[in-house]
Amino acid sequence: MVDRVSPPPGACCAVTSARRAVRGLLGVVAALSLAACAVGPDYQRPAQDVGAAYAHAPEGRWIPADTPPRALPADWWTLFGDGVLDDLMDRMQKGNLDLAQAEAQFRQAHAALDSARAGLFPTLGASAALTRAGQGVSQAGNPASTYGLSATASWEVDLWGRVRRDVEAARAGEQASVADLDAMRLSLRSTLAQAYFGVRSSQLQDALLARTLDEYARALEMTRNRLAAGVASPADVAAASVQLDQARAQRIRLGWQREQQIHAIAVLLGQTPASFLLSGGASLPAVPDVPVGVPSALLLRRPDVAGAERRAAQANARIGVAQAAWFPDLTLSAQGGYRAAEFASWIMTPARFWTLGPTLALSLFDGGARAAAVASARAAYDAQAAAYRKTVLDALREVEDALVQSQALVEEQAARDRALAAARETLRQITNQYQAGLVDYLSVVQAQTSALSAEQTALDVRAQRLTATTQLIAALGGAYSAEDISTN
Repeated sequence: MVDRVSPPPGACCAVTSARRAVRGLLGVVAALSLAACAVGPDYQRPAQDVGAAYAHAPEGRWIPADTPPRALPADWWTLFGDGVLDDLMDRMQKGNLDLAQAEAQFRQAHAALDSARAGLFPTLGASAALTRAGQGVSQAGNPASTYGLSATASWEVDLWGRVRRDVEAARAGEQASVADLDAMRLSLRSTLAQAYFGVRSSQLQDALLARTLDEYARALEMTRNRLAAGVASPADVAAASVQLDQARAQRIRLGWQREQQIHAIAVLLGQTPASFLLSGGASLPAVPDVPVGVPSALLLRRPDVAGAERRAAQANARIGVAQAAWFPDLTLSAQGGYRAAEFASWIMTPARFWTLGPTLALSLFDGGARAAAVASARAAYDAQAAAYRKTVLDALREVEDALVQSQALVEEQAARDRALAAARETLRQITNQYQAGLVDYLSVVQAQTSALSAEQTALDVRAQRLTATTQLIAALGGAYSAEDISTN
């Protein structure tokens, strides 16, 4: 460092030369910084074989074979054509507290990126001081005051790319936070849709049980009348009574389960359960077609996959940050200002002072701390790369699971519908035979139980198809695209 009190008035040429030297030094350093390569490995996305097609890819069932590939709409839930569901999705976007937390975490990541970028620029400062000092009452002129005003500048030259790698890591962390936010949004929307379909299915089940209770009550009354007429036994009355009470118990259980689902929807919207009322009638929408695409699209369409990949990039950049600690740090600093015993003296040349010069610092021995930091950074990258590959495999499994379930439910619904039609016909015939005195009432009870079970199962399968479709959409990543992540 050069520390110099301002020269006498005749030394202006020397000051001018010093300024030119500083400008030249800064230009050289800037050129070196731009030309220097950042230490550490350049990032390559971890390789992962995803295959050319899904094992259970639909063949014309979910997408007509002659239809060109299409993408899911951004508001994919509108495929179900349910206005109440559309309104719930909009309200959840505004009120859900999990989303609010994820958005705050994204702002944290963005602030971390801004903080890392600040290392690319010089630090400027200013100070003002007033001091009084003396050495004894016997000396003339004591105590004395000193007034000072100065400015400082300091810049760490990023010769080895430590700051640039730090910015690279922070940028990847911000992009991972964006993906996390989208993953949270997709998960919450999927959960809301499934809960909504569950409530609507429960309402239809409740309506079925209400009709069934009316039929069972009439059957019990008819059986009592037949007992009074001497054409039925007390056992027939008891069987009809048991059947009625069992149906009542089913409806009670169904009721509190449905209320719990409604409470879950209220919390998803950011409301208290007591303040929420689900509007609309009891109905289930039709199952929409879902464009499946190819496995490689998951690398861009799944936000959790994109987030895991960005975290691998972040860990890779931190290897360079750790390796840069092996190289010396070059810092350019300068300070200048005025220092005098009186304000009036500041306009005089002798009151000026300045210092400037580079500082080169290097740790010669640290007990292996830098080597340990590099090893830790490499291990962290290996862990994130493995996590990325595992996330890809999990994503593929979820899509395959949803595909096989969705296709199986199509076939199951057709079988359940045939079973329901047969159960209804059986009940009709057994009821006629009982009224004709050809069979006992136990046969009627069995036929009624089978018919109710077939009705309930058919409703369940319809709801399961909607749930499976929602899960398939979520497994495919919804309308998310990693290409939408800002590169900042």
